[in-house]
Amino acid sequence: MTDDRRTQLSDNLARVEDRISTACAKAGRPRDEVTLIVVTKTYPASDVRLLAELGVRQVAENRDQEAAGKAAECADLPLTWHFVGQLQTNKVRSVARYAGIVQSVDRLRLVTALSREAVRAERELGCLIQVALDAESDRTGRDTADRGGVAPEGVAELGDAIAAAEGLRLDGVMTVAPLAGPYAGRQLAAFERLMEISSDLRATHPAANMVSAGMSADLEDAVAAGATHVRVGTAVLGVRPRLG
Repeated sequence: MTDDRRTQLSDNLARVEDRISTACAKAGRPRDEVTLIVVTKTYPASDVRLLAELGVRQVAENRDQEAAGKAAECADLPLTWHFVGQLQTNKVRSVARYAGIVQSVDRLRLVTALSREAVRAERELGCLIQVALDAESDRTGRDTADRGGVAPEGVAELGDAIAAAEGLRLDGVMTVAPLAGPYAGRQLAAFERLMEISSDLRATHPAANMVSAGMSADLEDAVAAGATHVRVGTAVLGVRPRLG
């Protein structure tokens, strides 16, 4: 079964690699400008181990209760763990022990908690500001509450806070293609807007040049817009088992 799964993952990775390479060529970008992060949520540590054997070095999880155990089981592997889900402050101590980068930083209270726990763990945590592009027109907070993120006008303040916080490193920005607002169903436009926000942030913080955008269904749009990292789960690991 392991051999079958290894073959399946290898074939899927090759297909995703081909998609990224083709998208880079179409956009006139070098292939090495785009890093693949494999989202391993709901899949076992055995899959993470196979992915590492196949050359994957960046993996992502969105729930601490699942990620903490998986990261511990795979502690011997040369992996960077990205935390991409909404992060409650009571989970920060756990996440700070294994995550290399937290992609979902969206409020000042979270910055304070991450800084405290990074210092406690004697680690430096990379941070991406999660930008809620639906918040530009949707003031109800309804959709942003579901998916997290700070409104574009809040990015500069949050960036300054992360950059000034002990134990934290401001790496850049992240978004999830919005389901509501002016960019709903317009992934390329959404990712282009994120690039504008990234450019504004880099004017003050030049090293914050990471742009995480795009998933299995829309990675080509993310590459076309200029994303540096794409987060791909289903296209590598298969359709997720339903939880609950």
